[in-house]
Amino acid sequence: MTATMRRALVVGGGIGGLATAGALSRSGWQVTVLERADRIRVEPTALLLWPNAIRALRALGLSAGLDAIATPLPDAGVRRPDGRWLVRPRPEPAAATPVVVHREDLHDAMIAGLGDRVELRTGFTVRTVRSEDGQRPAVGDGHDLIEADLIVGADGIDSVVRSRLAPDSVAVSAGCVAWRAVLPWYRAPKLPADQPVNGEVLGAGYRFVSVSLGERGSSGGSSRGGIYWVATAAGAPRPEPAQTQLALLQRWYADWPAPIGELLAATEPADLVQQEVRELRPLPQHYGRTAGPGGLVLLGDAAHAMPHHLGQGACLALEDAATLTGLVRETAPGEPLRAAVEAYQRLRRPRVAEVVRQTRRMSAVLRSRGRLALRARDAALSTISPRLVQQAGSTAGRWRPPL
Repeated sequence: MTATMRRALVVGGGIGGLATAGALSRSGWQVTVLERADRIRVEPTALLLWPNAIRALRALGLSAGLDAIATPLPDAGVRRPDGRWLVRPRPEPAAATPVVVHREDLHDAMIAGLGDRVELRTGFTVRTVRSEDGQRPAVGDGHDLIEADLIVGADGIDSVVRSRLAPDSVAVSAGCVAWRAVLPWYRAPKLPADQPVNGEVLGAGYRFVSVSLGERGSSGGSSRGGIYWVATAAGAPRPEPAQTQLALLQRWYADWPAPIGELLAATEPADLVQQEVRELRPLPQHYGRTAGPGGLVLLGDAAHAMPHHLGQGACLALEDAATLTGLVRETAPGEPLRAAVEAYQRLRRPRVAEVVRQTRRMSAVLRSRGRLALRARDAALSTISPRLVQQAGSTAGRWRPPL
């Protein structure tokens, strides 16, 4: 490993940014994380991690303890709002089973893995980005300008770094809104033994997914175990207070099969996290740009925000982090680091484009409305594997971290 002091700036303190910062610091980089919020925090919801994300976590050195916070998610099939099966559950090899984790548990693991080479600066809003070749890359907030050998734009779908590297790529509505909530076990409904928690119900422009975060009582005094649910509806974000939004959800899903009614009845307004589903169109043509002794790269939603229907957003962010840190781990500033930035672009752009294409196809299927469109959708879904409904093929599972 080179003895040259290497400095990286990670813009954004989300899952992808923290994973990258920790992995870089463990390989000898001096890292500063810039977060615009007053503190680094995450939503009290959950994440689906497919095998590609698990492999990325292992490559990043973050898989220790994952078994303690992750719950395997077996295939539960897909039903119609009238309760009839659209796709029946089928047993699958254990290797293909995703897991679900509470975001706060994963966030804690990321924070614990940062080490003493990482400086956290909160309340820093990036307003300017310097990416011209011949100068050291830098970002500024209008007062301070911070230079580094490598800048990682992990600042989300409204990324300022992306606006500089790929100004033609903008965030647009995907035509739907998602509500998420975690019901802690002490408040979660006790369901009959023959009523599974895990399940997916798909209607005309509406979708409801529920999963268990561990077993009842397994979280002890922690409130992070429980039941996680996601409701998706076509349309724009609702401006009403959370209590009114919850009442709307209870009305929209009133006749849907159990346990949806029970879960919504146990939900409190403070549990709700509403999010407009947005995506980048077009995808950035470049995920990396060389500048000075290194360059700038895009990571996570800043690079490839997409609808959540395949559960691949966080998984791809972890892939990004594992790929980038693998490429620059032993790399010195100068031509080697510039070459690593170019390699990141070559590896990530085709991979992301393939997953996003599949996500958009599934998004179009799930948003089907109208009698004829729904009949076509149901006929198509009933002939394919339940895992293809969520994953749209095996593309996501084939990824391996670069050597």
